[in-house]
Amino acid sequence: MAGLLTGKRGLIMGVANDRSIAWGIAKAMAEAGAELAFTYQGEAFGKRLEPLAQSVGSDFMVDVDVTDDASLDAAFEQLGGRWPAIDFVVHAIAYSDKSELTGRFLDTSRANFKNSLDISAYSFIEVARRAYPLMKENGGTLLTLTYQGSNQVVPNYNVMGVAKAALESATRYLANDLGPESIRVNAISPGPMKTLAGAAIGGARKTFKHTAQNAPMRDNATLEAVGGTAVYLASDAGACTTGEIIRVDGGFHVLGMPQQDYL
Repeated sequence: MAGLLTGKRGLIMGVANDRSIAWGIAKAMAEAGAELAFTYQGEAFGKRLEPLAQSVGSDFMVDVDVTDDASLDAAFEQLGGRWPAIDFVVHAIAYSDKSELTGRFLDTSRANFKNSLDISAYSFIEVARRAYPLMKENGGTLLTLTYQGSNQVVPNYNVMGVAKAALESATRYLANDLGPESIRVNAISPGPMKTLAGAAIGGARKTFKHTAQNAPMRDNATLEAVGGTAVYLASDAGACTTGEIIRVDGGFHVLGMPQQDYL
């Protein structure tokens, strides 16, 4: 995929460490020729991100809190000051109180419900609103990350399933709003992955093992596979793909029941 994103510039939001999905996407995009900027939240994440950003030739990092309008405004002002136009944004941001990612969804608190929906779904709308002026002349791509718990019950995923359902719906509505300006909006839905965020969900190891055993490909998604999908969507090859939820889960989503060996 070398050269597929040559000449393109974009923002990666949500890199936590070198095992995060956002980093898999960033690495693949850099290898495809893209020039990258990054956001992070707080000094600790900034220290983790800096050497990763440098490894793909980026010196542009911005601290941003997606729940704070002023912080988002400042971040995109800095981005626009550096680059008058961008070609893509990768939104890989989600959050829920870890204590509520186990047990019953029935026990979700009002406070965590609001916070989870705000950070995990509404923030994509806020990001799109600010990215749009930097894309409207030449078009572009907005990408976010979801998970099958949005439309099927996954034990312990709880309020995050509701947040991802909202995120997927927002993806479709944004695709319709921004399509006339040649801005594409899509979500990538990987299977379970061994990330910092994934580890916060109760029973994560069992879920990871179960999908690897039962997916048609008999394996879970890799960072490279997710990254390659993002490159395609952000490239000119994805020019007519918008409003989609692209599954990168080894085919697990097609199953109606486990494989016979694991019944």
